[in-house]
Amino acid sequence: MSHVPGPIARRPRALPVTGAGQAAAGSYCRTRTSPLWRHLLWAMAAAWGRFLSRAWLCRTAWQGCGRNYRAALCAELKRPLVIEEVTPRPVQPHEVRVNVHFCGINFADILACQGQYQERHQLPFTPGMEFSGMVLETGTDVSTVKEGDRVIGLPGFSGMAEECITDHKNLWQIPEKVSLREAAALPVSYGTAIFALEHRACTQPGETVLVTAAAGATGLAVIDVATNILQAKVIAAAGSDEKCQLAMQSGAQSSVNYSRGSLKEAVGKLVGSGGVNVVIDMVGGDIFLEALRSLAYEGRIVVVGFAGGTIASVPANLLLLKNVSAMGLYWGRYRQQNFPVFSRSLSSALQYCQEGRIQPHIGEVFELEESINSMEAGTMCCCTSVSPDSAGYTVSGQ
Repeated sequence: MSHVPGPIARRPRALPVTGAGQAAAGSYCRTRTSPLWRHLLWAMAAAWGRFLSRAWLCRTAWQGCGRNYRAALCAELKRPLVIEEVTPRPVQPHEVRVNVHFCGINFADILACQGQYQERHQLPFTPGMEFSGMVLETGTDVSTVKEGDRVIGLPGFSGMAEECITDHKNLWQIPEKVSLREAAALPVSYGTAIFALEHRACTQPGETVLVTAAAGATGLAVIDVATNILQAKVIAAAGSDEKCQLAMQSGAQSSVNYSRGSLKEAVGKLVGSGGVNVVIDMVGGDIFLEALRSLAYEGRIVVVGFAGGTIASVPANLLLLKNVSAMGLYWGRYRQQNFPVFSRSLSSALQYCQEGRIQPHIGEVFELEESINSMEAGTMCCCTSVSPDSAGYTVSGQ
């Protein structure tokens, strides 16, 4: 999908949402505004000024009017996104056309638009790694989903549009009791959390898990899965008292504000000299090293990301002395290397949510048509005051 759009601007304000596509019939075809890319512009502006865990975007239901749809475009790295109306193309035999209701904005989207993500994309490209929506049309070879099915999608990128065409293998059906808004919050954060805890660290009931960047989307997902699925004890580590409070409200048994002093010493006061069994680290740098030193005998540390901006070198002697294991998790690579295991992590997330055992955190809801106040070449203006501790924000359709 290639696009070449133009800027827009408005100011978000909070709005309760009862579900995606709540507008009256025909309203989308009349409106000049659209939900998906505009909040991405705001979210990227906020994230570049201060860390943003995630934002969620929603659009009104597709009205079947056959008109062009609109999509966000990163035409130049480290520059504001632009918008274009796109003419729908035919679906190929193996593809599915989906009406996107919600699209997650991940830290990876922001990195990709800055040219700092591990996967480089040819310009121009449309951000958006995950979405939820309803199937509009299927190719002749598709039997896994049908028109009208509710699905989550992982197209890699290109989800930040009102419509998305993707391979049918990138779609999973949403269970009846899971809303479209909840479903959009599951794939990347909960897929990563489940993989890190279950597949990589092999976390056992009763073990103690230390999670860094605990107030971010993935951090909160780790807390949710570790506490409510694996019956582990969670120590949440974050950079402010406000973030620690959010992590505690989400199920952590204790918390550490690592901006106030040594993470290792604080963890030691909580668990004693034995240490923690598992660390899920998303910060890197000195925080990674202190977390590594906090491990118990035969403990495991899983490297998920480097939100702190620094990649630490692993002192191999620390691995030897306590017989600990340091391992990485690049969740997306499992799609190519071991798709059955990758798919199982998503199916598990959907099942856990259907059973009410996990609850994705979405921090706030915004109106669809309202977003950025102003945008100038080379700069993006953050026009709303929203806590970066919230794991998700929602723009709703009107």
